[in-house]
Amino acid sequence: MTSAATVESPDAREIKVVDAVPKGLYIGGAWRPAAGGATFGVEDPSTGAQLCEVADASPADGVAALDAAVAAQPGWGATAPRERGEILRRAYELLISRQEDLALLMTLEMGKPLAESRGEIAYAAEFFRWFSEEAVRIEGGYSISPDGKSRFLVMRQPVGPCLLITPWNFPMAMGTRKIGPAIAAGCTMVMKPADATPLSMLALAEVLAEAGLPGGVLNVVPTIQAGPVMEPLIRDGRARKLSFTGSTGVGRKLLEQASSHVLRTSMELGGNAPFLVFADADLDAAVEGALLAKMRNVGEACTAANRFYVHADVAVEFGDRLAKRMAALRLGRGSADGVQVGPLINAAGRDKVAGLVTDAVQHGAKVVIGGSAVDRPGYFYAPTVLTDVPLDARMAREEIFGPVAPITVFHDEDEAVADANSTEFGLMAYVFTRDMARALRVCERLESGMVGLNSGLVSNPAAPFGGVKESGIGREGGRIGIDEFLEVKYVGFPAP
Repeated sequence: MTSAATVESPDAREIKVVDAVPKGLYIGGAWRPAAGGATFGVEDPSTGAQLCEVADASPADGVAALDAAVAAQPGWGATAPRERGEILRRAYELLISRQEDLALLMTLEMGKPLAESRGEIAYAAEFFRWFSEEAVRIEGGYSISPDGKSRFLVMRQPVGPCLLITPWNFPMAMGTRKIGPAIAAGCTMVMKPADATPLSMLALAEVLAEAGLPGGVLNVVPTIQAGPVMEPLIRDGRARKLSFTGSTGVGRKLLEQASSHVLRTSMELGGNAPFLVFADADLDAAVEGALLAKMRNVGEACTAANRFYVHADVAVEFGDRLAKRMAALRLGRGSADGVQVGPLINAAGRDKVAGLVTDAVQHGAKVVIGGSAVDRPGYFYAPTVLTDVPLDARMAREEIFGPVAPITVFHDEDEAVADANSTEFGLMAYVFTRDMARALRVCERLESGMVGLNSGLVSNPAAPFGGVKESGIGREGGRIGIDEFLEVKYVGFPAP
């Protein structure tokens, strides 16, 4: 382990920001305690200390939330699109005006550096701005049948009450990416935030209420009993849509549950993103892209570069440059000035990363920098670069979800593409080359829903986010993002 460091205690502003957030369940437009007064603790991953306690929803609380969503659906679905859009626009403006406090809150419960948290609040707010504009662009159609004897009317209507489940790694943006299109489409919701990071979602519910969202449209039920609370709602039959972001393993279970009533599903699941660097790549751009793709969110992102395939001609230089840049990153508590690398979310996350590195080294990988946890309170792991990582190492197949860059050498394009596609996942891929013919060829061949071409960051509210294979179903964001929350109805009638 690396040497210990002095750990800062929460200051008055941090305490004030946490204290300002409601800690109850938000059901039917009102804050209330959980049944029996149950609560669970929220931890600061940079210290291991408890920040606060929030209400722990029971199965009965979950049903009450669904009752509220079902009751609100007819009225909300009939609300004018412009009114729905204006609520989202006001919520966007409120998020931007409170960016500093919301960013600090996120850093405290999740650990990412303040600069990244500020970026996430801005990114999250953009989903509300984007879908405020899409709310008034829900179009249908009218056409004449080929034989001229009838007319076709196509309507697009709200799918109905939705169940939304979000992860801990982007606790605000993953919420707005689902809530934004649901509101724009006219759907009510039951939201279950991740138990590690519920505070950002509770703060978001308060923002939406202030923006004028009617009671019952959004209901928030934090809980550490995810299965007992959510499975009955999925199997209830009144909810008509399930949107989940999280692991592929959990996604499979939810799909099984959703099949009992054939719910519409959106699944944004695991990733195992390859990062391809060809011999003709601009290495300055490739290293910058690698830092973005690997170290954003301390590597705790489904889009994070997980496997670095670098051409033999530039592998040593690329590895040396990347190691030098990663070694210079400042690690510490995310709320401290200048920190660039925060903690992992919990002890289990840190231990998983350590286990993957140990396994890779046992299979012949070499540690260039890092390679160990950090000897200090909290769940820190040193930025790490490994070379000569064999394809039979676990990290060649599993999501790392940490600040580890494993480099494997390739010799030709076919080998690189074959290695990149040798996974059940297909969310994100990265390609660095100056040869545009190769760039287009490789992008077409890669089995992934998204590709960063000479770029380490492609997420954008105006673009469709999602994967193929076992990385998910459906798309979030972009012009088609609202389609996930709309049903198409065809009305046929005789020619007048």
